[in-house]
Amino acid sequence: MKVYLLILLIAVAVTALVTPVIREVTLATHVLTPVRERDVHTHPIPRLGGLAMMLGFVSAMIFASQIPYLKGIFESPQAWPLVTASVAICLLGIIDDIWNLDWYTKLAGQVLIAGAMAWQGIQMVSFPVFGVTIGSPQLSSFATVLLVVAAINAVNFVDGLDGLAAGMLMIGSVAFFGYSYFLTRVMGASSYASLSSLTCIAIVGICAGFLLHNFNPATIFMGDSGAMLLGLLVGSAAIIVSGQIDPQGLATTRQVSALLPLLLPFAVIFIPLLDMTLAVFRRVSKGKSPFHPDKMHLHHRLLRLGHSHRRAVFIMYLWSAVVAFSMASLVVLDWGQMLGIAIPSLIVASFVTLGLAPSLRKRALSKTYLERKRK
Repeated sequence: MKVYLLILLIAVAVTALVTPVIREVTLATHVLTPVRERDVHTHPIPRLGGLAMMLGFVSAMIFASQIPYLKGIFESPQAWPLVTASVAICLLGIIDDIWNLDWYTKLAGQVLIAGAMAWQGIQMVSFPVFGVTIGSPQLSSFATVLLVVAAINAVNFVDGLDGLAAGMLMIGSVAFFGYSYFLTRVMGASSYASLSSLTCIAIVGICAGFLLHNFNPATIFMGDSGAMLLGLLVGSAAIIVSGQIDPQGLATTRQVSALLPLLLPFAVIFIPLLDMTLAVFRRVSKGKSPFHPDKMHLHHRLLRLGHSHRRAVFIMYLWSAVVAFSMASLVVLDWGQMLGIAIPSLIVASFVTLGLAPSLRKRALSKTYLERKRK
């Protein structure tokens, strides 16, 4: 665990120190996020924060490759392709942040990078549910690309408030790291070092380092370069961990459900995935492109309920924590124990979301006043 904490600190330090430099560069080159109708910020903000996050991730991985405890991870065919893919997706995001690519060009780039990553060895080869195995390399590659591209766009869709995407992915990755790390203990693995755990702790670090500059009021945005980077890393961690687990061995372990490796990666980005799914259905039903922007995202709805910017962000954090940690707790709890914690947590989160909304309170008071006046 101490080694992972060291990697965490490296990722935090590099990202936190590089971000102000990137900010000065974006100010000098006028790479700013303009104020659009759907945006919440009121003046142009520097972006390309994803470049600092990518440098933090790559630095953490290079440092990790020199540590004897983690060195074996980099002898696998997956570690360096993941680093290469992270650089590629960040560069694609930088191009989009500067020149505003068409959605289909950006999507094509995402598919190409995810496909190259699958070709280099990061593939979902099995689903750990009753030992179901994907039947062909082509189907395996397709499943990998689909999951990674979905994760990339889910994070991109939810990145709409200061600190929102970075905080949610940090919380989800803490839960994912806990699951991945303790799973190796539960299953009696020969080594507790794994690429999925390393990736998750590095994600936590770059998100924490970037949040020092991105939390409301933000001085820099991560841009598409950061959102797509986080989506690719989380999607890749999900693929790696599910490919490394023996489904039959997992199913016979008392504490762990065989469904968990499949469910947890989606739980980590459940809120972004939900937001993306709702947005796609909403836009397609109106005859518009699924990438057509609007002001109907979950965070926009929280603001309309009357929550402040920061409160809306904290509410999204709360929901992310409830879903991700509830699922991750199954590594040590059974379903009944998990639900005993999750259900009260969901009730609290619902009350904070709806019961404390200022506009709802004002509406209720106005209704009460009118009823009394009629009497």
